[in-house]
Amino acid sequence: IRRPPRSTLMRSSAASDVYKRQVSTQSTGSTWNQVNCDFFESFIIMSSGASLTYPQQCSATRKGGYVLIKGFPCKVVAMSTSKTGKHGHAKVSLTGLDIFTNKKYEMIESSTHNVEVPNVTKKEYQLIDISDEDFMSLMDDDGSTKEDLKMPTGDIGAEIRKAFDDGDELLISVQTAMGQEQAMSYKVLKE
Repeated sequence: IRRPPRSTLMRSSAASDVYKRQVSTQSTGSTWNQVNCDFFESFIIMSSGASLTYPQQCSATRKGGYVLIKGFPCKVVAMSTSKTGKHGHAKVSLTGLDIFTNKKYEMIESSTHNVEVPNVTKKEYQLIDISDEDFMSLMDDDGSTKEDLKMPTGDIGAEIRKAFDDGDELLISVQTAMGQEQAMSYKVLKE
C-alpha cells in the first residue's frame, strides 16, 4: 500500500479514508475478494423480476392513483398543493388509504421530487374450495390452481364463506402490491 503524501491526507478526507480502509483490511488479514464476497452473494439470493415500485414526479400524482407512503401501498384520497414559498419549491400534501388495511397515511413532499408508486395488479379467480384453516383454493382462467391465499378477515370473509356454503359459484378479486396479495371482493357467477 502506497501512502498518499501528508499534504493530501490533511486536505482530502476521501484519500485519507481510502488509506485507512486499506490499512485496516491488511491488519485484519482479509483481502478485497473476501470482503466483497458477501456483497455478491446478496445479489445471487435476490429474486429476479420486475420492480415492486416505479418513480413518478410528485406533482403528477392524482386523486385515485397509487403512491407508497411510509412503505405502505396507498390509494390517494386527497391531494393539495401549496404555493411556491420564499425558498423555492411548492409542496404537495398527499393523504392515502392503505389498499390492504384501509389505514390512513399522510405525507408532504416537494412537487418536483419523485415519489414511489407501487405496481398494483388485480386478478379474478374462481373459488374451488375453502380449507379448514381458511385457505382458499382458486382457479385461474388458464386452469392453474392457487392454494396459498387466506380468506380475508371481517365482513367480506364471512360473506364469501356463507355464499360458498350456500352452493354459489364465486369469482374472487385478488389485489397484489409490494409482494402482498389479498382477496378484496367477490361476485356470484350467474348460471
